[in-house]
Amino acid sequence: MKTDQSARGADTRPLSLTVRRFLDTSSLLWGLLFGSIGLGFFVYGRRQKRVVPLACGVALMIFPYFVSNTILLVILGLALIAIPYFVRM
Repeated sequence: MKTDQSARGADTRPLSLTVRRFLDTSSLLWGLLFGSIGLGFFVYGRRQKRVVPLACGVALMIFPYFVSNTILLVILGLALIAIPYFVRM
């Protein structure tokens, strides 16, 4: 009969440590802010039929799911917000 530890597999870290890394308060709030701004860019780009704000809006809504470092999250978010200002098509 298998023990509880061998049934869990190779990753034996407690679940609370894994979840805690992704549920950092600052990451959640920055992700909410950038997602909201991304929704605004997405709606604007779709109504005006402009590709750059539309693509940046989608990227702003999606990238916080993949970036766990808060400083990198803020830097990438600010860069994605600035792209439609400098790239006018």
